[in-house]
Amino acid sequence: MPSTVVQPIERPKRAWSDRARSVIPGGVNSAQRQVPGLEDLVITATHGATFTDDRGRTFTDYHAAFGPPLLGHNDPDVDRAVAETASRVDNLGVGVSRTEIELAEKLVELVPSVQRVLLTMTGSEATFHAVRLARAVTGRRYLIKFQGCYHGWHDAVAMNVISPAERVGHRDPLSAGVIPEVTEATLVLPFNDSAAVERALEEHPGEIAAIILEPIPHNIGAVLPLPGYLERLRELATRHGTVLIFDEVITGFRHALGGYQQVASVTPDLTTLGKAMANGWPISALGGKAELMDQFNTTPGRPAFFAGTFNGHPAMSAAALATIRKLETEPVHEHVFRLGERIRSGLRDVLPEFDIPTVVSGFGSVFVTYFVDGPVERYEDLLANDASLFTGYRLAQMEQGVFELPLNLKRSHVSYAHTDADVDRLLEATRQALRTTLRRRATERTST
Repeated sequence: MPSTVVQPIERPKRAWSDRARSVIPGGVNSAQRQVPGLEDLVITATHGATFTDDRGRTFTDYHAAFGPPLLGHNDPDVDRAVAETASRVDNLGVGVSRTEIELAEKLVELVPSVQRVLLTMTGSEATFHAVRLARAVTGRRYLIKFQGCYHGWHDAVAMNVISPAERVGHRDPLSAGVIPEVTEATLVLPFNDSAAVERALEEHPGEIAAIILEPIPHNIGAVLPLPGYLERLRELATRHGTVLIFDEVITGFRHALGGYQQVASVTPDLTTLGKAMANGWPISALGGKAELMDQFNTTPGRPAFFAGTFNGHPAMSAAALATIRKLETEPVHEHVFRLGERIRSGLRDVLPEFDIPTVVSGFGSVFVTYFVDGPVERYEDLLANDASLFTGYRLAQMEQGVFELPLNLKRSHVSYAHTDADVDRLLEATRQALRTTLRRRATERTST
């Protein structure tokens, strides 16, 4: 469905966004949706590669809800599987459904690290249980995470994502209300620096339960692992008896049926999955070695607690199965990887027109343009990113019916529903939006 720019229509006297703010704190149900310039965005419909707001404007969507709809919004095969399953079996809170079993079998078949798997609703729950399990089986206190990686909202990992320069190298919690004893048990290290990991393991002998990371830190765009880095983490974790956790909630099925671990040929001990696994329906998973996973008390008498009323919901499990079947039988990855490379190549052709520092990064269906001198190998390299230009040109793109989230360092995504014509429009919209934004900036500087 091609995107078009529709002239705004007059809203009712009390807009939906005003109604939202009167009953929902801030008007949105997740802090990452509170984006300057989008305070009044109310979405009324999604379809394929587009969404429509309550002003009647339709946008080609490259934000894609932070990545879940790999097949595109409202994929008919996935939605049909959800409806058919929900018409037969609801959530029971006892026993197990056939759909859950089939999904677990499929995850064990596809993901190299997964010998056993448990289902959750969200990625945050999956990473929470991964960290808890690592501490339970090792009896150790400390956790290593990396600056720029995001692993959800729980206290042990909710820190040091997009930190201000003065907080890099220090613990930078995302929230008030976290007790120091929790944050002090998490060591924050620079990504792509295996020597720093080795030093931390040697300085805390027998004390580090787990190393957790996004194999590609997509929460700061797309910072790719250096050659040999993931392999070195695997070696160090094995040597020190530390659990290696790959958070593949984003990379998971978007980058390959077996996750990025399949691409990199590095097998972690535990893996978290979500987002694209069910094309956006709320289900996630934690899987890994049988010797670790069997320590959850889903096996009676084992020490690590695991529970959740909605875990393995049959309709959500059906969504995941339907998504995976489509990934197995149709050229989804071939299509999105081709378009992703077309976009990255096209951006590298367009951006030199503006004589500003840029780095185009990404992998497969993910792309991002940083306004910084390269190379980009860790979060610290992104502190110089021109955030106002990054967000400003994305806001200007909306005037042409193209949507990339105008939030600093956030990546963009291609889906199976995007077309070559969409890519052409994106590249032209980027050119026009940068011209507009740089012209406005020059005018503002002249006037001051």
